[in-house]
Amino acid sequence: MMIEVLKSKIHCARVTEANLNYMGSITIDEDLMDAANLIAGEKVHIVNNNNGERFETYIIKGKRGSGNICLNGAAARKVQPGDIVIIMAYALMDFEEAKGFSPAIIFPDPMNNSVVR
Repeated sequence: MMIEVLKSKIHCARVTEANLNYMGSITIDEDLMDAANLIAGEKVHIVNNNNGERFETYIIKGKRGSGNICLNGAAARKVQPGDIVIIMAYALMDFEEAKGFSPAIIFPDPMNNSVVR
């Protein structure tokens, strides 16, 4: 049996930008992506702690060390710069494998510049 489990989580990142005129996605600082074991093109679920919005999109790699968390396209309507979001990715795993799996969970500082695990 396969089950879907949390693979990666960026907990409480601050939105730095919302770009309505870009074709969809979320741009994430490459340092944050590496720390959370995320890759460009990966599907993510996003929860906005400020307004309760929940939505899905895919990742675009952002400039390393920039602290950038930018929602693009239609998703830009669901956030405001300064909002706090949780970004999560899931993976399908065999039930037994999932029992021993530990997700990559990171906690960025308020500027999204450094990561505390």
